[in-house]
Amino acid sequence: MNLSKEEVLIEALPYIQKYEGKTFVIKYGGAAMTEPLLKETFGKDVTILRKIGINIVIVHGGGKEITETAKKLGIETRFVNGQRYTDEQMVEVVQMVLAGKINKEIVTLINRNNGDAIGLSGVDNMLLRAEKLIENQIDIGFVGKVVEVNTQLINLLLGKGMMPVIAPVGVDANGIIYNINADLAAGTIASSLQAEKLVYLSDIEGIIVNNRLISSLTESEGERLVANGSIFGGMIPKIKSAFETLNAGVNKVHIIDGRIKHSLLLEIFTDEGIGTQMIHEQ
Repeated sequence: MNLSKEEVLIEALPYIQKYEGKTFVIKYGGAAMTEPLLKETFGKDVTILRKIGINIVIVHGGGKEITETAKKLGIETRFVNGQRYTDEQMVEVVQMVLAGKINKEIVTLINRNNGDAIGLSGVDNMLLRAEKLIENQIDIGFVGKVVEVNTQLINLLLGKGMMPVIAPVGVDANGIIYNINADLAAGTIASSLQAEKLVYLSDIEGIIVNNRLISSLTESEGERLVANGSIFGGMIPKIKSAFETLNAGVNKVHIIDGRIKHSLLLEIFTDEGIGTQMIHEQ
């Protein structure tokens, strides 16, 4: 059943009142970041959220464009356990694509809608202080993990009504630059800000179990579904990361389908929502 415009606004009102002054961190990626129509609606959606008084912080990826640019430059791309091996040449490509091209495209997209976006990389004012990531004693080059977020800088910008758009590139105390996984960077930033919500815009509907979308999930329910094999493969680390973020002080984590127009608004401002929300135990 299609709601009238009046019904849509009435349904949204309590959510607008609830979230005014709160902070949402949005991980922006997938089709929403590449398809022209979805890019336009994303720019409008985050501007609407900002204009009604919600603080918005965007963290974006760009793996596909990094690979394409590296290929044009004759630089080989290889992955180790799903992580991009990042040598000195590749880390320069990562900076160029993420902190340069993609970041500024997103900022321009939002500012065409008067969204007051400002582009940053983790290098700016030591926004994302990083250290080398080594997992299972495997060295994958200049890949890092965030150990500290300059929340003072983010809050300063939010307080001035701006919308930080962050490229996940970090820097250590010696000025060494690291490539950072955008999902993990978004989680750490959300935790550091004690955000109301962390929203992952992705190319999946949410968490599907037995061909049915799970609209809400607690950690104990998630562990049970992993244990019985209902949740498997690449969804397991996503679930684990989401609950780590919740346990670090974020109120809710959402996985929503960025391929749907205005999915951000539908998830946040309607009773039913459209994706999966990870919530604290009741």
